[in-house]
Amino acid sequence: MLALVAAGDALMLGRVAQAEMTAVSLATQVQFVQNIFLMAIAGAGSILGAQYWGKGDRNTLQSLFNLMLRYALLLSLLFFCACEFIPGILMKAFTGDPELIAIGSAYLRIAGWSYLLTAVSQSYLAVMKVTDHVKPCAWISSAAVIINILLNAVFIFGLLGAPRMQARGAALATTLSRVIELGLCIAVSSGRDYIRPGWSALFRRDRQLSHDFARQCFPLMGGSLLWGVGFTSYTAILGHMGVDAAAANSVAAVVRDLVCCACNGVGTAAGIMVGNELGAGNLELGKAYGIKLRNLSFVIGFASTALVLAVTPLVVRMVLLTDAARKDLTGMMVIMAFYMIGRCVNTITINGVLDGGGDTVFDMYSLAVCMWGIAIPLALLGAFVFHWPVLLVYACTCLDEVGKIPWVMLRFRKYKWVRNLTRA
Repeated sequence: MLALVAAGDALMLGRVAQAEMTAVSLATQVQFVQNIFLMAIAGAGSILGAQYWGKGDRNTLQSLFNLMLRYALLLSLLFFCACEFIPGILMKAFTGDPELIAIGSAYLRIAGWSYLLTAVSQSYLAVMKVTDHVKPCAWISSAAVIINILLNAVFIFGLLGAPRMQARGAALATTLSRVIELGLCIAVSSGRDYIRPGWSALFRRDRQLSHDFARQCFPLMGGSLLWGVGFTSYTAILGHMGVDAAAANSVAAVVRDLVCCACNGVGTAAGIMVGNELGAGNLELGKAYGIKLRNLSFVIGFASTALVLAVTPLVVRMVLLTDAARKDLTGMMVIMAFYMIGRCVNTITINGVLDGGGDTVFDMYSLAVCMWGIAIPLALLGAFVFHWPVLLVYACTCLDEVGKIPWVMLRFRKYKWVRNLTRA
């Protein structure tokens, strides 16, 4: 459901103009980078939270909630200030086109307000997931997404008497939906059996818990930063190869994010399921869960490949693109189809099973070697030195996930992730 927001933006703005769609796609890379850090904070809380929930320690979970909120709010304040005061500088990192910079800057000034709200709501949702309140999370996210898409239509096209705001309308819709999402999180969490933040103790520091949190958070943040900045670099490289390449990549990225929902969901569930059992002291059962989930990752990967190939003709016809952009998009979809095998296997195995047992350092190492040591240098050389075709450069950006599967399987079989992280 969350991925549908980007899809809705791309589809609706794609019916307005290619420049509007492309500018917003590039501008949302700023939130993508913010989400990298939020994912690390929420991920560290989820790893420890799942194990302490399996152990039955609610007090430590509340302290974890406070930790997550402190870090998330500080981080989001920095991104908010950047979007409000230097949006043009942020946009220049992704494109040199003056029109795209102007449209994207206007978008960021409005959407920046939503970044403050996201920090709090994502902390609430992360704690709900590890405490067996997954269904309310799904309902809250779904409600926020549906409202976002409806408001997108109203403000982008100027329906129901509203002004026609185009890209700025997408930003306003996002911000209003985040207000509603946070309100729902607070309302639902006020119910019985929910873990809530201790606002009076929000800035009270538990030294041992902070140390354990940092041990999980910093490797996750390092890995997320390498992955997120790497992905943003891919967008920037293709964005500097021309408007057609940027437009095609914008649409392909939306499809990728939608198809990746399956492996992302299973990966999150894997971390919680494995973590619950390991925290409860059931190491063998946690190990058995991990093996079954690893096997499932290959099934999801091949299914995702088939799905991308199946929807390619439909996607190419759905948005208004130039003939050159449409040709690039078709090739990108075929390349991405095979990339999905590695993406699904690695997401579920690394971000789910390995992280569930606290083996968070491996992801950072593998990204440093495969993405930053191989894929990004090849893409940079291909785009700016050798002047390769767009599709060949795009293929370079997909090398890292497929290439590291054997290394991931070797790490998995060492079973360093089979451990209990909780303390008395």
